[in-house]
Amino acid sequence: MTAALLLGVGLAFGVLITIGGLIPPQPPLALALTRLHRPRLSRVDTRNESLVVRAIGRPLAKTSVASRFSERFARDLRVTARTHEELLAKQGLCAICGLLWAPATTALMQLGGVHVSLFFPLWCSALLAATGLFVPLVGLKVGATDRRRSFRHALSCYLDLVAVRLAGGAGVESAVAGSANGGNGWAFSEIRQALAEARRMGEAPWAGLDRLGTELGIRELNELAASITLAGDEGARVRASIAAKAKAIRVHGLADAESAAQSASERMSLPIVLLMLGFVVFLGYPAVMQVLTGL
Repeated sequence: MTAALLLGVGLAFGVLITIGGLIPPQPPLALALTRLHRPRLSRVDTRNESLVVRAIGRPLAKTSVASRFSERFARDLRVTARTHEELLAKQGLCAICGLLWAPATTALMQLGGVHVSLFFPLWCSALLAATGLFVPLVGLKVGATDRRRSFRHALSCYLDLVAVRLAGGAGVESAVAGSANGGNGWAFSEIRQALAEARRMGEAPWAGLDRLGTELGIRELNELAASITLAGDEGARVRASIAAKAKAIRVHGLADAESAAQSASERMSLPIVLLMLGFVVFLGYPAVMQVLTGL
């Protein structure tokens, strides 16, 4: 009776999901306007999208719930050069794999003659499906953190170039724009594009850097733009402000590197502790069993 009830609930849930996918709800006006003004992602060629993205990511992106959920990670997607469809496709694929893992394993065990209760695969499927939804988010966070760290490193080099140009007598705008051509990589490419957009819009170069910092979630760019705005057009004050910001970024990067090295050293001691614990258990197990048998 319980099994039939659970199967009926699962069938009804599947029918509701199918109907919701065939007839997606209309997004609210506020959500539609947010999509128009959300931070742009890096250039992605939609012709190279995988079949999983087209089959799973695009339909999920059209639903209001999934779209609102993915909007929270817009900055991380922007930094890692991924799209909302790719994130939703990975989440859907991981959830489907987690949902089918326990039933497939149970079916194989049933074919092998091992009888398993029905409740255990159901709970495992629900747990693995929920875990599959969050695994891509963890990977996205880790990737975004690494990309931001590399951007800060490139930003410190860029600021050094700007300070050198200012010391050589260049103007503020020419130094900020010309130094962007002194390096390669995605960080310098993003800086060049931000400066080009500011120039096309008739804005100051640091306004484009401030907008780029908001899109990428890198507060050092916003602080740099604010400090240059306060310094004005005086070369000496701007050069001192930029040099101080480059030094602060390098110090912060060294502190992060040291903390990461210490964390890695602590993690390396964990296997040794577990090995010693296992060795102690292996030696003490016969004596403990002898005492318990004697009692």
